[in-house]
Amino acid sequence: MGTFGYLGRKVLHALLTLLFVISFNFVLFRWLPGDPVLLLARSQHLSREDIAEQIANLGLDLPLPEQYLHYMGDTLTGNFGLSVRSSQPVLDVIGDRIVPTLRLVGLGTLFSTVLGVLIGIKGAWRRGSVFDKTSLYGSLALYSMPEGWLGMLLLLLFGGSVFHLFPAGGVRSPGLEGFAYFVDIANHLVLPVLTLTLGYIGEYAIIMRASLIEMMGEDFVQTARAKGVPDRLVRRHHAIPNAFLPTFTLIFLSFGFLLGGAIVVEFVFSYPGLGQLSIEAVNESDFPLLQALFLISSGAVILFNFLADITYGYLDPRIKAV
Repeated sequence: MGTFGYLGRKVLHALLTLLFVISFNFVLFRWLPGDPVLLLARSQHLSREDIAEQIANLGLDLPLPEQYLHYMGDTLTGNFGLSVRSSQPVLDVIGDRIVPTLRLVGLGTLFSTVLGVLIGIKGAWRRGSVFDKTSLYGSLALYSMPEGWLGMLLLLLFGGSVFHLFPAGGVRSPGLEGFAYFVDIANHLVLPVLTLTLGYIGEYAIIMRASLIEMMGEDFVQTARAKGVPDRLVRRHHAIPNAFLPTFTLIFLSFGFLLGGAIVVEFVFSYPGLGQLSIEAVNESDFPLLQALFLISSGAVILFNFLADITYGYLDPRIKAV
């Protein structure tokens, strides 16, 4: 009953949070200053008939309660309407951009996680050593460094006039096929992925180091050492599995931001993902597209937060009693 009760509470919490986000999404884009249809008309010189048609398509001519009911029904059925700027279904527009973002942020999160955890483990286990001090100061510097500034620095060094080693922007070069096509995509990914990796590696290293240092002072670790268990086994079987729990939660939450994209990094490298699409939607006041992007990004965070809670509950059964 404790397990089912824990699962039930987490499912209910996730559903209530999702309902709040959906409702907030409805309210937010109707309270923001400026009419998206009028802004579009001002930029594209639409006639009054065209403006009236756009308002009807967006459902903005209905009373707010009726708009909310239509909005909830469309959202639950996956109908986000048409993009104002391209007149294409919103899901099709997002679908064209989601794969590059998953590729970029997924690789960046994977590399930063693995490297950050390994650095944190080695630094904590050799606390006070040259490696520990160097990695700690380096992690703090990278953690505090703005991603946009770091991306521009890497772009100038390795994509500009200093060392022109990698493409300066985009996701691929036109006219390539076969093996050259995949090599070209990899070359375009190097600088954005490196920026994300360096931007997040310090976070994982610092948290893993602090957690492992705290765990090394626990009684069960000291008992294992007193029994003569070798350090490598104490580290592998006792300290690291327990110290990894906070970092594990952080990893899940980081994956929750995948669909949101790395807006700053994508903007710096002109990378056509969801982050760049969000900037384009804001600049062009694409009302339906902004709603869908906000909802999908928030839903991804809620989903991975839920998965982190459930998995953490099985890894550490003590929190089920909370």
